[in-house]
Amino acid sequence: MDKNRRQGLKREKPEYDQKLLDLARVTRVVKGGRRFRFRATLVIGNKKGKVGVGVGKGADVSDAIKKAFEDAKKEMIEIKTENNTILHDIFIKKGSAKILLKPAKEGRGIVAGGAVRSVMHLAGIKNVVSKSLGTANKLNVARATVEGLKQLNETRMRNTGKNISKNKGTEI
Repeated sequence: MDKNRRQGLKREKPEYDQKLLDLARVTRVVKGGRRFRFRATLVIGNKKGKVGVGVGKGADVSDAIKKAFEDAKKEMIEIKTENNTILHDIFIKKGSAKILLKPAKEGRGIVAGGAVRSVMHLAGIKNVVSKSLGTANKLNVARATVEGLKQLNETRMRNTGKNISKNKGTEI
């Protein structure tokens, strides 16, 4: 039996939920043979508008996941939603990944594949339709999706007519 449970203590809920998109064993060939490491691709979010994608490499899986989590926290963005969906259509091209995101009516759900679905779910977007074109690389698709959501925020700032500094979020 768990020691904390016996004492009546509850486990703290983590600040961010996480989803492991990809775990790969990467090899480096050196004179003496091969050196193996692990690369983890992770999406984290609070399901209330904050989401980030991170990559980490380490000698073992837990190191790679920990580094990916820290990277995702650094790359985290905040997005605004309306009626649990995005505000307008988004088409983003990043590298060879092309992502099309469209708002959907209430109750439609997340109509998307793998990486896009994970990013949308952890961002707290409940109704969206998506199509991934080009590459099937999970890391590039997830990064392109986050880039598209960033574009959504920039469009919202432009439409308000206010000049907002990216660093501090204050008016100039």
